[in-house]
Amino acid sequence: MRVLIVEDDPMIGASLVRGLTDEGYAVDWVRDGAQAETALQDRLNEFQIVLLDWGLPRKTGIEVLRHIRRAGNNIPVLIITARDALDDRVVGLDQGADDFLVKPFELVELKARIRALARRHVGRLEPELKTAFLTLDPASRTVMREGRRIRLTAREYALLHALMQRPGTLLSRAQLESRIYGWDDTVESNAIEFLLHGLRQKIGGEQIENVRGVGWRMATGP
Repeated sequence: MRVLIVEDDPMIGASLVRGLTDEGYAVDWVRDGAQAETALQDRLNEFQIVLLDWGLPRKTGIEVLRHIRRAGNNIPVLIITARDALDDRVVGLDQGADDFLVKPFELVELKARIRALARRHVGRLEPELKTAFLTLDPASRTVMREGRRIRLTAREYALLHALMQRPGTLLSRAQLESRIYGWDDTVESNAIEFLLHGLRQKIGGEQIENVRGVGWRMATGP
């Protein structure tokens, strides 16, 4: 999942980037409302959720939210704010916010709210993804093979999640990198191959097929 963080506080922004990256999210961070609008306009289909601070320079979070909804973009928006008054929450919800989180908050709660918004957005009551041998549960971020839990690193999990969302569909290196890395991440030329090597060792090499020069896909049969 690719997350856009819109937060002008450097300590909070850096903490969010670090915490979500450690969970395997691809994270991009902008510091003001105008940058947020540009990012969403230029990269409309890349993000799955926006974490939007209310009090931003240049344009407020509410102004950004209005811009998003007037453009017809239904991306989930979680407003992060120090404002806890009922009237503020009502304004935000009326303008199209999907959820609120009041500062200060625990990262574990933020992650749970992100997962809940993602599930509601895709309209999936049963969030499990399955192939012939594997089951991936985004709610608990667990992967099972024939009843046995497979322990993956955060980026291995993100890579497998991307592949299992579209079983049988070839995904290019660029498509996979966009699901795993943020704009500011340094990505080695063989990073995807390195992750795939470790992932295949854990889930079975036959589960991921490579079409040389094109990309990779999940196997759809035994």
